[in-house]
Amino acid sequence: MITLKIDGMTCNHCVQSVKVALFEVPGVLNVEVDLAQGKAVVLGNVPTELLIAAVVEEGYHATVLG
Repeated sequence: MITLKIDGMTCNHCVQSVKVALFEVPGVLNVEVDLAQGKAVVLGNVPTELLIAAVVEEGYHATVLG
């Protein structure tokens, strides 16, 4: 499980965009995005660099938590 801090999400459309982008990364099994906490929890065996790149490509800033 990988937890990402995502900056720039302001609405449910943002949440959906991030969720779709993360699900498109090969190896991702599940994604939960929390708008209020500004984070996403990703389940799967995926390099964090690919997850961050997917979020950045959507126009948000992401860092790994923990």
